Amino acid sequence: MTDHTTGGASSALLTDHYELTMLEGALRSGAAHRRTVFEMFARRLPEGRRYGVVAGTGRFLDALRDFRFGTEELDYLADARVVDEATLDWLADYRFTGDAWGYGEGECYFPGSPILVVEGSFAEAVVLETVALSIYNHDTAIASAASRMTTAAHGRPLIEMGSRRTHEEAAVASARAAYISGFATTSNLAAGHRYGVPTAGTSAHAFILVHDNERHAFRSQLEALGSGTTLLVDTFDVERAVQAAVELGGTGLGGVRIDSGDLAPTAARVREQLDRLGATGTRIVVTGDLDEYAIQALAIAPVDGYGVGTSLVTGSGAPTASLVYKLVARSHGADPAAPLEPVAKRSVGKPSKGGRKWAARAFDEAGTATAEVVFDHEPPQRPFTRPLLRRLVDGGEIVGTEPLAAARERHARSVAELPAAAQQMSRGEPALPTRFEQRVGV
Repeated sequence: MTDHTTGGASSALLTDHYELTMLEGALRSGAAHRRTVFEMFARRLPEGRRYGVVAGTGRFLDALRDFRFGTEELDYLADARVVDEATLDWLADYRFTGDAWGYGEGECYFPGSPILVVEGSFAEAVVLETVALSIYNHDTAIASAASRMTTAAHGRPLIEMGSRRTHEEAAVASARAAYISGFATTSNLAAGHRYGVPTAGTSAHAFILVHDNERHAFRSQLEALGSGTTLLVDTFDVERAVQAAVELGGTGLGGVRIDSGDLAPTAARVREQLDRLGATGTRIVVTGDLDEYAIQALAIAPVDGYGVGTSLVTGSGAPTASLVYKLVARSHGADPAAPLEPVAKRSVGKPSKGGRKWAARAFDEAGTATAEVVFDHEPPQRPFTRPLLRRLVDGGEIVGTEPLAAARERHARSVAELPAAAQQMSRGEPALPTRFEQRVGV
């Protein structure tokens, strides 16, 4: 299944006001038509994180396809007097005709990684800042947290179930990003419909409470969903519920879910009880305010799967990836053939490196990544390196769409290449150093 939705509402007003006032000023000065390069990158990772995960590429390409100023959008801008008539006329014909490259979705990144490179006229590229950042910052934060949780789970399946803890559209994007980073399923049906993310779900405590008693609820669920279903056993007394679950569902009962209490010892007691009753194949799923640290703490518990909600959809303490979208090169005139010259800001605490970048990952002979290498020129192919930028847009044509499964597979490969330190949950430096290689000084 290709990861894109059908054309829909315009995304053009997912834009900050100042982008259009910059556009108006640049149209008046003539700078709007200068060729430019913008890059998206993070100056640092969230504190203690060893790597980040790029996500949102597919959603950004969908938004770029729908970035059109129709009658409704133009009427709003005119009525609100955001820009003048000449700028409205220019926006009416807006189409991005430039080029874009980016890290493959699911790829790991590090401080300074040029995860998105946009080349085009200043006017065409500057108005994409907010829509690009809002998508990438959210999805990258969620995918980065989800990757840590997947690592902590050590192969046990994870269910994304955070829809009730965030904005309704953020919930869909979160489910997509979590799937890229290794989650097995989501509770969110919109994510299943739009992106093909596998969905799963059984029942909540309300289902138990609406019935006359727990046994009645279990019997009803088993009759509706079969013995392979998962029964929620912590509404009242766990031991009594497990006894009833096996009596009604048989020793082939699919699973039981524990959503409260001290999960590790409770899971151990439930496992012992299930085995004693002959339900040795019945799975134990735990839920309830889990994050990567809680999942890691349950590593030695007899747990077969985890459901994660709030911590995932809030980025587990890092709800944004702090990505920025900066102008790094421009031409002096409007001539398309004019050479690009590096530009950079010198703001205290917020400096940027001028010039278009290329990136590659360096490896040792064993295939373990050793560095993120960022060049100020397109480098020749080197042994023990892997180029990281792939073409996303070619002369305005979107060419970088791919199945969501491709991003999921890329993520698994990318994490597997990292050194062992990347797997640690403790605070530490990024797993790879970022090395800048310059042919000429900037």
